Amino acid sequence: MKTTLEINRTKSIKPSRNGLKYFVKTFGCQMNEHDSERIAGLFEQDGMIKANSIDDSDILFVNTCTIRENADDKLYGTLGQLKVWKNNNLNRKLLVGGCAAQKDKELVRNKAPWVDVVIGTHNLTDVVHLLNQSEDWGPITEVTDSIETLPTEAPSIRESEVSALVTIQIGCDNSCTFCIVPSVRGPEISRRPSDILNEVTNLVESGVKEITLLGQNVNSYGRDLKINGKSKPYFSELLHILNDVKDLKRIRFTSPHPKDFKEITLNAVNTLEKVTKQIHIPLQSGSNRILRRMQRGYNQQKFIDKVDLAIRSINDVSLTTDVIVGFPGETDEDFEETLSVLKYSKFDAVYMFQFSPRPGTKANEYKDEFIKKDVIRERFMRLKEIQTQISHDRYKRFIGTKQTLLVENYSKKTNEFMSGKIDGGQTTHIPSKDIKIGDYVNVLITEASPFALKSELI
Repeated sequence: MKTTLEINRTKSIKPSRNGLKYFVKTFGCQMNEHDSERIAGLFEQDGMIKANSIDDSDILFVNTCTIRENADDKLYGTLGQLKVWKNNNLNRKLLVGGCAAQKDKELVRNKAPWVDVVIGTHNLTDVVHLLNQSEDWGPITEVTDSIETLPTEAPSIRESEVSALVTIQIGCDNSCTFCIVPSVRGPEISRRPSDILNEVTNLVESGVKEITLLGQNVNSYGRDLKINGKSKPYFSELLHILNDVKDLKRIRFTSPHPKDFKEITLNAVNTLEKVTKQIHIPLQSGSNRILRRMQRGYNQQKFIDKVDLAIRSINDVSLTTDVIVGFPGETDEDFEETLSVLKYSKFDAVYMFQFSPRPGTKANEYKDEFIKKDVIRERFMRLKEIQTQISHDRYKRFIGTKQTLLVENYSKKTNEFMSGKIDGGQTTHIPSKDIKIGDYVNVLITEASPFALKSELI
């Protein structure tokens, strides 16, 4: 039963939770990761300290994803396991937020009544207030249908000392038939350039050397803003503004939509010293017929023209893309068209996904044309094999070259190596002797695999 109480958002009902331990478990994309950083910041502002594990925590926030069906399955499986965690100490508090919470609303607690707070994507900054309410009045669900204020002013606790995620835009105005993002993130809203500049400047003053600009479609950033009395995409201008931030080393960005990709942006990437020479240009399918059914707003030739433009405009550009395998109605011929585009474009990396129907999307209505899972799996493995070879060939071009590496962390496998990324975004390992996290160093690339590089200090 939904709790319908007026939430006091101006002051805390309870004293701060000094000394209580929190843990944030995150599923999904960089947007979710950044939301989790804000949740951590709000918790620490309330006096909590980060726990080393879920078992060690008093308050657990599960930040959810819903982009694919297995994300839903993972969420409810996780909540089932957490019933034991909750029963071991009834004073513990379990909170669920993010895209799945936005989509499912009351269903989350109906399936898992031991959840104390369910909160959507639009009101994450209310998390402490809702926690207060649940302690006084019992479980509460509050999922708003629209966002009133951007959560960008909320404090954040980053996992990385030297890299930071910066939201420049939330929501999406596109209508891709497979995508649930517009319904869980809302319409496009761009931040003011001055607000972004202030945030980046403060981050750099705190020791950050690299930022990644986040948006569902950064190419359309500013389309909803009035710049000099006119509405227009403003992304390239924003890159110029941020490139002038003193002591900032690198600027990355993700999630552009090909139909909005502008030559002026590519020119900015090529000429601005701090903007990395990496372009993500999501294909999804190489078949014109499937692209129309996806409502992507371009065909195969227009996409290839964008790839060619990027290659001409940016010296030694690193290209990445997304591909969905097994969209409803996809034939062997359609899939071959996708492979032909990949072979032509020679992407450094491809993020591959098997089609997952999402409730509320147009593609979910194509049930009569769903592809058998074994067929999707076979196509997926074939795609993976072909792209692995392409990626390996692309990575080999770096052997013997000098690159600049931002050291981000120790290797996941051994402390004898540290890892980071070179300008093109390729993960690169280096012996840990004589270097530390945050170092911005010149390296010689010595080895290449399909997924990473090895280097030595120059």
